[in-house]
Amino acid sequence: MATRQLLLRRAAAAAAAPRGRRGYGSTAEYLHRSIVPTMHYQRSLPRLPIPKLEDTIRRYLNAQKPLLNDDQFRKTEELAHRFEKGIGRQLHEQLVAQDNQNKHTSYITGPWFEMYLKAREPVVLNFNAFMSFHPDPKSEYNDQLIRATNMTVSAIRFMKTFRAGYLEPEVFHLNPKKSDTELFKKLIRFVPSSLSWFGAYMVNAYPLDMSQYFRLFNSTRLPKLNGDELYTDEKAKHLLVLRNGNFYVFDVIDRDGNMLKPSEIQAHLKYILSDNSPVPAFPLGYLSSENRDTWALLRKNLLDNGNEEALQKVDSAIFCLSLDDFPVKNLVHLSHTMLHGDGANRWYDKSFNLIITKDGTAGINFEHSWGDGVAVLRFLNEVFKDSIGEPAVSPLSQPASVDSSRAVQKLDFTLNDALKAGITKAKQNFDTTVETLTVDMIQFQKGGKDLLKQKKVSPDAVAQLAFQMAFLRQYNQTVATYESCSTAAFKHGRTEAIRPASIHTKKCSEAFVKEPSKHSTEELQKMIVECSKYHGCLTKEAAMGQGFDRHLFGLRYLALSKGIALPDFYQDQAYARLNHNIISTSTLLSPAVQLGGFGPVVPDGFGVGYQVHDGWIGCNVSSYPARNVKEFLQCIYKSLDDIFNVLKGEKISN
Repeated sequence: MATRQLLLRRAAAAAAAPRGRRGYGSTAEYLHRSIVPTMHYQRSLPRLPIPKLEDTIRRYLNAQKPLLNDDQFRKTEELAHRFEKGIGRQLHEQLVAQDNQNKHTSYITGPWFEMYLKAREPVVLNFNAFMSFHPDPKSEYNDQLIRATNMTVSAIRFMKTFRAGYLEPEVFHLNPKKSDTELFKKLIRFVPSSLSWFGAYMVNAYPLDMSQYFRLFNSTRLPKLNGDELYTDEKAKHLLVLRNGNFYVFDVIDRDGNMLKPSEIQAHLKYILSDNSPVPAFPLGYLSSENRDTWALLRKNLLDNGNEEALQKVDSAIFCLSLDDFPVKNLVHLSHTMLHGDGANRWYDKSFNLIITKDGTAGINFEHSWGDGVAVLRFLNEVFKDSIGEPAVSPLSQPASVDSSRAVQKLDFTLNDALKAGITKAKQNFDTTVETLTVDMIQFQKGGKDLLKQKKVSPDAVAQLAFQMAFLRQYNQTVATYESCSTAAFKHGRTEAIRPASIHTKKCSEAFVKEPSKHSTEELQKMIVECSKYHGCLTKEAAMGQGFDRHLFGLRYLALSKGIALPDFYQDQAYARLNHNIISTSTLLSPAVQLGGFGPVVPDGFGVGYQVHDGWIGCNVSSYPARNVKEFLQCIYKSLDDIFNVLKGEKISN
């Protein structure tokens, strides 16, 4: 079964396969026309397994071991075994029975949606993540209007291709020479969808869940007291554009369901870019950055104050295009721009904001409750490939001669004093939080995936080992660490956690940081290999739905939903500490992505986005004042330097 890295690599490469050039006429409405219908495999996808309870407890204790002293571990071990034999066993049996009655979905889907939607913290920095595109290789196409037009057209093509069932299904091919062929596709399309997954499996191909894709478009997270709602209106035909905190909408789909001509989209965007309306005194965008209950009450006030029609336009828009009026200065500025921006020119509740700055730098900020990185990455890859390979307009293109002043509607909102005060307060809260956020990055140029594979160690394991080593060097501690892993190989799979901090990484880190002179290069090499093997096992288990985090989360959710007193196991301080993820990490690699990142998930944590390229390693790290990002990055660099030197048979430099 595919590991997470392979799954994500497949997701990254999905858009790279040749699709054939598009002709004119109706074909230009679509990215491509897949022989195999988009959702052909969905019905027969395997179900996300519920691990055996004894396996979950064993894996949980393995993850706790490096974080606890002997006395603490004994107490946690005792609570875990008592839970396993008692209330945990009962809950597990109930969870399995419930799962057997709901074969259309996975056991984690409901609880996971609820976990996100019940969270009351602002979505910006706490949940929303970003990915930024590489610049268009043809520099003249990085003009803001040209790139905004081309990316908007490509995004609409993606939407229409998906909805028509023409989008290539997302499949991970272990043996592409057998399964990623026209012959196989022609054969598999005739296999009934109730059996199609098995047909793919026979040739070592693994279709991935695509149930999240429909939420990419016309979708918004609506703030509600105590628990938000996801709203989707596929009938809406308009685009939402934000510029200088002003809201504009115009139709991009006509009454027959066809996309507007690219020259007309270009004309409407040009009209918006030439509008010199100042930033509103009370920019509405800040409200979507607020605490969810505060925002829910303010939204009710907005609706009661005659703004229902305008809000409906915002909520139902195909997506939000944010046009920023400044160029990007450097990669740190890029991260800040895409992760949070200024608050006025974003609508953080939309499924995604496509952000394009004055110099044509582009990125996506996406709301996380509706879906995970795999769906967003596929969309990003396809849009990048299409917009640079088949651009709808060129620098020589003339916008259509249309009356944009009639086609483009600027949304006006009626604000009473309470709403004005709410926006002012939201801006203050947003500015205060953003001022405390530090983002910085490094590029380690002394080696990457190629050298690590040559030395027969996992590139991801080495990156994670470097983070463990760095934190130990900086803070003399081993702490709860989280690495996100997709479970998209299963029906309605979401994510599972890999726990990279292990007794192996702790032993290896201590050897490198505290006593390198006591160990020979060969001994240190062996420790790295040991870490790599163990990390490989954890990754494989997680990708196959055999982690422990989601299982324990599901059991806890079940206990609370049935009104059962929270078992002692969950009240253990060690359980709370393990779920207080000080080092939260996520990786992706794609020819379309220049940079990705997210905020820390706890106030005293690091948010670590990283990429292991063929010849170098990049890390993009965020934190609040409780942690020192610059120093952490220096320690990561030192750790990578030491690891690579040891793998090359050299001594560690001081």
